[in-house]
Amino acid sequence: MSDKPTRVRRLLERVRHARHPLHGWRRWVVIVGQGMVGFVALFAAVNLVLSLSTFRGEDPLSRTVHELRVLWFSPPDGAPMSPTAFPTVYGRDLGPAPDTVAIHAFLEREAEDGVFLLDHVMVDRILKLNGRIDARSVPSGVYVGAHALGPDDMPLVPVTKFMAQYLLFPRHAYILVVPESGPAIAFSASQNAKFGIDTHPERLSAEIAPFDPNAYDFPSSGEALHEMTRITNDPARVATAVEMLKGAQARLATEGLTYGLLAPNSNTAVGCVLQGAGAITQQARSSILLALRAPGFGAECE
Repeated sequence: MSDKPTRVRRLLERVRHARHPLHGWRRWVVIVGQGMVGFVALFAAVNLVLSLSTFRGEDPLSRTVHELRVLWFSPPDGAPMSPTAFPTVYGRDLGPAPDTVAIHAFLEREAEDGVFLLDHVMVDRILKLNGRIDARSVPSGVYVGAHALGPDDMPLVPVTKFMAQYLLFPRHAYILVVPESGPAIAFSASQNAKFGIDTHPERLSAEIAPFDPNAYDFPSSGEALHEMTRITNDPARVATAVEMLKGAQARLATEGLTYGLLAPNSNTAVGCVLQGAGAITQQARSSILLALRAPGFGAECE
């Protein structure tokens, strides 16, 4: 065998013995900058793998194609949805212009299979049919929704909505209640400033509002894909869910917690509400997957 070094080995040796063009503090600034860029790139790569491998269902390729179509058609805030969006995204499953009954049956099948998407394209179709999200289209129940965090405004959103979905793995969680009658209600927690409250802008609080374009949580361009998990469809529990959430909102207001990047935050509030209602165990709430996907979800409730 030849002892001649391979091309890769020669390249590595050249890099190892290369003289850095800068010296002193400038050299270390460049090295630190390169390290930070490498760390961000590694973080994004890990998140991309997690985003493409978590909750993908039986056909992950089809799920990914669906997501990309929704992200492509999801318009910036205030812009109309393309008339070809729904037929392109859902035409194979529902036809180009399904009615409310067909959408309800489709979402019921999706909910029974586990985690499903309530996306910008579907919500736009439902609003055009009914004017609001309610049990006519979305099956009655209590759901946990999670969506990527991203801006809805130009000029960032055309790029960042893809990056937020696949490279920034952490999600914002909220609770959606779809009663038998009346509009769907969203419970979301965040900083006071996010809800337009000037007093104590950094304080953690909750908002309960109809799931409509004016609500804090709504599938829009920067957060076009909402992953939904149905917690219960028991009519008795659904009927009392909104009052239970109002109680959680009041308790959060009296606690006066300062919002934290990792905890306590919106996901912490949602996780504690679910645990307090017996919908999820403390062990499940503190699992590694939930902690990664929704930072703060498994933090202490007391």
